[in-house]
Amino acid sequence: MRVTIYSPHVYTYGAMLIGGILKNKYKVRLLRELDKTVFLKSDVVIFSLYSTLHILDKNIREAIDFLKRAKKKVYIAGCVSMYPEIILNELNVDGVIVGEGEITTPRILEGDKEGLAYKEGDEIVINYPKEKPDLNHPLPLIPKDIGKQSIRGANVYIETHRGCLGNCTFCQVPKFFGKQIRSREIEDIVREVKEFKKYGAKRIAISGGTGSLYGFKKSMEKEKFIELLEKISSILGKNNLSVPDMRVDYVDEDILKAIKDYTIGWVFYGIESGSDKILKDMKKGTNREKNLYAIQLAKEMGVKVAGSFIVAYPTESEKDYLLTKDFIAEAELDDIFVSIAEPIPKTEMCDLILDMNKEDLLLYKTYNHNLSVAEFRCYDLLVYGEMFKPNPRLSPYLYKIYLNEAKQQGEDIRKIIDIIFKYKDIIK
Repeated sequence: MRVTIYSPHVYTYGAMLIGGILKNKYKVRLLRELDKTVFLKSDVVIFSLYSTLHILDKNIREAIDFLKRAKKKVYIAGCVSMYPEIILNELNVDGVIVGEGEITTPRILEGDKEGLAYKEGDEIVINYPKEKPDLNHPLPLIPKDIGKQSIRGANVYIETHRGCLGNCTFCQVPKFFGKQIRSREIEDIVREVKEFKKYGAKRIAISGGTGSLYGFKKSMEKEKFIELLEKISSILGKNNLSVPDMRVDYVDEDILKAIKDYTIGWVFYGIESGSDKILKDMKKGTNREKNLYAIQLAKEMGVKVAGSFIVAYPTESEKDYLLTKDFIAEAELDDIFVSIAEPIPKTEMCDLILDMNKEDLLLYKTYNHNLSVAEFRCYDLLVYGEMFKPNPRLSPYLYKIYLNEAKQQGEDIRKIIDIIFKYKDIIK
């Protein structure tokens, strides 16, 4: 059997992982660009989709229809599988591979239906997986051009563990992977890093939601995390390793020292808001004081700090937004990232948005004739954050980039909100 896995524009770790598991039995190709010639030579095509927008993508929809006319088997996988009802109503596919697919995907290709959602007449049948996979898996299927890929500066993000202890209302990780931390063996990760390097990957980022939760059992076991950084750094060099994602409540001086000694020396905190009320609404488990302390501690340890912020959360008021601006001025972050609140499938925030009228959301309220309130706050915060960086670089060109980014986010997230409201009655 010939299997093609398509991951839009990016070779995601998940797509490479499943490819590595299947390659021992099947002839597997991995694509990041649509290729009808390769599709036609395939018996099965798996679309590994990581954004709700992919469901609406015209080119993806046309490719799926093309494959079905050619009598090919087509499955959807990836984090969009959290809403199989939407996919099966929107796309003409044979099924949706739900949840973690390492165990179920090979079985589904042989005709098993565990881990598969599909249509049976007008009825949607969802068979959730019954077991969690072992994370110490065969080597991924690594494309020869992996070194040309850039995801926030890294050629690839590799997985060290799954699960998250947090309760953030906007995050899918605990819903998808669970709250228990499952960590891979260091030797397995090191072997994989060496393989990526052999195939041309120069810069690697390690992830799992919160990097320092690697090895977590009943408490944080930072020694394992530090050992992991040291071993990977010895292979790649510290300037080619990053650990971008951290919670402020799972760092300390030892962890930050290891980040400084063994990586590019940056930490990326999910700050999200400068308002304690919004942080409480988001169930972040932190507050303004804890966030500022973690930022200051990183600076004292010689680590540069980036922070992510979410604007237009459903309960965010003008006062909450202004508190976020105040926080940014006080924090003086080295870099910031701003996102308009996006309803990711199966999150509490998505349910909260579905309980509201669309017209009450800040993405649908007009700030001026060109921008919604949400888009303006995104643009304004990007510009404001630039002003308080150590070396601000504001220019007319940068203003335009930030404005276009805010508009694009607004356009994309409105499409996502529109489609989840379309299926509100069947997904709630």
